[in-house]
Amino acid sequence: MKDPLVGPVAAIAAGVLVARFVPFQSRELLPHLIAFAALAVVARFRGARVLAAVCCGLALVCLGALSFVYHAPPPAPHFDAGGREVVILAGCVVEPPAVSGERERFLLEVEPHTRAQVTLYTKPGESLPALRYGQRIEADVKVRPPRNFGNPGAFDYAAYLGRQEIYWTASGAASGVRVLPGGCGSAFQKSVMDLRQTALGRIDRLFPADVYQAGMLQAILIGQSFQLQKVWTEEYRSTGTFHALVISGTHVAVLAGFFLFCLRICFVPESVATFLTVLAAWLYALVTGWQTPCVRSAAGLTLLLIASYFYRRKRPLNLLAAVAIAYLLLDPQQLFDASFQLTFLAVAFLGAFATPLIHATSGPLTRGLAGLRDVGRDLTLPPRAAQFRIELRLLADTFHVPDLLVTATARVLFFFYEVVAVSAIVQLGLALPMVVYFHRIGISGLSANAFVVPIMGLVVPVGFVAVVTGWHWLALVVGWLLAISHHVVSWHAAIEPNWRIPTPPVWLGIALAAALIAAAFARGYWRIVSFAGVAAAIALLALHPFAAEWRAGQLEITTIDVGQGDSILAVFPDGKRLLIDGGGIPAFGRTTRSGLEIGEDVVAPYLWDRGFRSVDAVALTHAHEDHIGGLPALVTDFHPKELWTGATPDSPSWQRLREAAARQGTAVRPFTAASSFTFGGATVEVLAPLPWYLPETGPKNNDSLVLRLRFGKHAFLLPGDAERQVEWGILDAGESARADVLKVGHHGSRTSSTEDFLNAVAPTFAIVSAGLDNSYGHPNREILDRLERHGAIVLRTDLDGLITIRSDGRRLAVYTHNGFLSE
Repeated sequence: MKDPLVGPVAAIAAGVLVARFVPFQSRELLPHLIAFAALAVVARFRGARVLAAVCCGLALVCLGALSFVYHAPPPAPHFDAGGREVVILAGCVVEPPAVSGERERFLLEVEPHTRAQVTLYTKPGESLPALRYGQRIEADVKVRPPRNFGNPGAFDYAAYLGRQEIYWTASGAASGVRVLPGGCGSAFQKSVMDLRQTALGRIDRLFPADVYQAGMLQAILIGQSFQLQKVWTEEYRSTGTFHALVISGTHVAVLAGFFLFCLRICFVPESVATFLTVLAAWLYALVTGWQTPCVRSAAGLTLLLIASYFYRRKRPLNLLAAVAIAYLLLDPQQLFDASFQLTFLAVAFLGAFATPLIHATSGPLTRGLAGLRDVGRDLTLPPRAAQFRIELRLLADTFHVPDLLVTATARVLFFFYEVVAVSAIVQLGLALPMVVYFHRIGISGLSANAFVVPIMGLVVPVGFVAVVTGWHWLALVVGWLLAISHHVVSWHAAIEPNWRIPTPPVWLGIALAAALIAAAFARGYWRIVSFAGVAAAIALLALHPFAAEWRAGQLEITTIDVGQGDSILAVFPDGKRLLIDGGGIPAFGRTTRSGLEIGEDVVAPYLWDRGFRSVDAVALTHAHEDHIGGLPALVTDFHPKELWTGATPDSPSWQRLREAAARQGTAVRPFTAASSFTFGGATVEVLAPLPWYLPETGPKNNDSLVLRLRFGKHAFLLPGDAERQVEWGILDAGESARADVLKVGHHGSRTSSTEDFLNAVAPTFAIVSAGLDNSYGHPNREILDRLERHGAIVLRTDLDGLITIRSDGRRLAVYTHNGFLSE
């Protein structure tokens, strides 16, 4: 076999995958592993090569499953404190702090292999503490275990942190940090982290007045992405060039090539230069915080060095398989990590498709450009390359153009052809994981990468030279390169269609994977058939002609878990969809915003997971950030025809939403009580804002658009954050508030859900949307007791996750994230 390690890595990966879903025990797998290995040896010595291969494959499957069971993560340790309780947390700083505006984040090791991710905030006039690796500190913080959003399709954030031995997140005031006497950590790691801090500090000093360039360069060179703001990177994401901003194998390869070039021009012997380059790659992996892509690339370079020493032919797929085997045996959970999948699949497609394509097209022609006037060289080249050389010489002689200009032009054209070809192959090969994880297939990336990749290829070495030397003129060059890259990406983003794709069915993913594997190994007629299958599967993937998940003839109200905020999806009997609020994270006056975008990162994935590409209308109850924050992204992603509003005094958030609606051609429809209309086969009643209500200068809870949805004998009341004054106004106006399901006002605050209002509503089910252990104390204990006295069954997103209630007009069915509840 040309790539003998491809089969073993596939077998080990299959074992890991099986063990993920089948609860094996080590004592079950070990005897089978030994038995299959012994049978493989016996069959090989008896000449039964097929049987030996089958038994060897089964042994490797058992080995992969055994590795998964052996490396199962331990249960998370328990911390005996409530999420709202301020505690003193002491430990060792094991990762220097990253600073973004008035926030500082670092890792604190409380006990060996037990860490907390600490975020500190400052008040006006305060400064962040200058912490460094190896300091013992204590801090007054609130500690919480990481919690995933309880929605189908949600990212497993707790497991992601758990793989880094991070079991809690903590937050507190910067003034509550105290440095303790003594040190901790290892001297070697301290030297590495000090080098990292020095590099980050040098970048800040090179760009003292440009937060954008400093933040981008810290992410590109050191992998410190805490300063990156989502608005800076969104265009890179939409054009498929975001990989150029994050630490990846490409960065390591560029740095290794630059370092090797510098050593060689200093007359360092090739073997020594290669060895020093590999050591530099491992040091870079340490300085970047041992980030997985850097470690993979350093491991690949190490294997490349070993292969070169033993004069072995370098085959990309075999090298990739060797690195993958090591990862799957030492950390099998990596198989389910998006970064691992994207990295290895990208390199696999390069080796399986891009490299053969270039070797068959531009490769021989590029090699034929050297020594253009050396006629004798024509005889050593393939006929096509020799013919190309003759034509170039004729071109140069006919137009009296120097040979250097002709060959340089040809090299540039071949370079762009190869970059576009590689980009196209990688994007087509990664179409499935890109849709599953990011719900995108980039179109403009084919040409955007042709410019961004070489530009960033220059930014990496030039940026490091600027950091090492401190030369400001080099920093100016890096700034120009970043600006050029930004302009290129912005231009491509302007022509990139906002084409978001729901989660594909499982069978389509399997079919596409099978077609790609067949295309890589098939020959002749069957390869054409395989490529046709790939094209058909990708067309189905992009067009997504599959029915969304909804039940005809039923009214559905789903309260999405968005933490401390509101977002409700209403699906009407005829299939129309109304999204009420989009969640959000209040900034509390801080200039830097959270990297988590609730609309894009929490609400949209749930809608895509159900197969929705659009919604018919979006309703904004009021313009507080925990309701409106996610709506601009959701309006952009789901193209509603109408935006329903209540009272909307002017504010920056409302302005952003209006601009997003204008870009999508969404009509804004303000409502006031009392009005009703038919929508989607049900009746929508507007109970507030009341006609006499006058909004204040800024958003307030009582601005809320209060809706009651009726279908058959059931009604659903959705009051937003309306407080007692609005509740009394609705009752005084004689409006019927009777409802079987009440979305409890203002997240269960004492400002809402008065006795009189609950008497009028008489809900059977009461839904509270609130964040776990939120700082507001929602839902209030008094309100919960009041709801219980009124006989309501209380459901809470902080405890139950996503909550769905459906009505066929006669019966109600209730579901939570954990499954069916009652009917």
